[in-house]
Amino acid sequence: MHGTVLFKPGQTCTSILIAEDSLLQRKVLYRHLSSLGYTVLVAEDGACALDLFLEHQPRIVITDLDMPVMNGYDLIGEIRRQEIHYTHITVLTALTRKESTIRAISQGADDYLIKPFHPEEMKVRLESAERLARIQSQEKIILLMAKLTDYRNPETGYHIERVQHYSRLLAQILCDQGHPELNKRTISTLFTVASLHDIGKVAIPDDILNKPGKLTKEEFRLMKTHAEIGGTILDEAFQELGSDFLGMARDIAMHHHERYDGSGYPLGLAGDDIPLSARIVALADVFDALSSHRVYKKAFSPQECREIIAAKQGTHLDPDVAEAFLAHEDQFWIIRAQYQDP
Repeated sequence: MHGTVLFKPGQTCTSILIAEDSLLQRKVLYRHLSSLGYTVLVAEDGACALDLFLEHQPRIVITDLDMPVMNGYDLIGEIRRQEIHYTHITVLTALTRKESTIRAISQGADDYLIKPFHPEEMKVRLESAERLARIQSQEKIILLMAKLTDYRNPETGYHIERVQHYSRLLAQILCDQGHPELNKRTISTLFTVASLHDIGKVAIPDDILNKPGKLTKEEFRLMKTHAEIGGTILDEAFQELGSDFLGMARDIAMHHHERYDGSGYPLGLAGDDIPLSARIVALADVFDALSSHRVYKKAFSPQECREIIAAKQGTHLDPDVAEAFLAHEDQFWIIRAQYQDP
């Protein structure tokens, strides 16, 4: 192995790999990052850095560009080809030419700092990288959990994907209209966590979940418990981690079967007491159910779907959310066509 390896267990869960051929810079970076509580791995060239990366899979890499054996550009490319999970790569270099920046970013770098770096600036950049890594990890977990319901009930096909896209479109329409609870960040979060709206169905018996006909009263009572089960599972995660991401996921799973007039379940919430995220996903879920073929029912036509949703406006569905759908109905059918069930 080429180069020198230094390793210090830090106080955070995040490990950082430094690839830097200057001994002085390596020492400065090592001391600074260690003082911030990171686990630090250090290499004096790209080849050594790649070996360390493959062994430890750190979440963040800080690399120089001009190094012996393997330069920073090649290191970035190799990391992108061989990473198991997404790695945040920051370039730290004395090269100030625009061409160097463009080349590094085109290879896969996420950020770019010029030497000499300011310690506070690096701290802020790394905190941002950690937030991004946490979000990406959460999204992967969310999607894996959501797929559990797909495997349990394969007839639903692309239901999850459609509900995600319908929900994002509804949220964007409402945001464009000036809704105070919606912005780019909340819409992005909503798109991801909408996939978990039916996660509680993992606790529903297969013979009920996959029954090819109308449920009995008792079976329907059991089916309805999926909302509270899903909400409870995600609330426990939210209480443990305190993430807004999980808070929205909990609200959707728990409340997407509430009705605007208070006649829904599990809590009988009404109006604005129902979280906006759940009101949005409720319409997305209803539209997908109406427009999808199932063994026990045919798919309703566009005209029938429109009439049913219009009739539910203000009773089952939030009137503003329903109006957003009705005013942009064609866009929802485009999504429907893009995610046809097999």
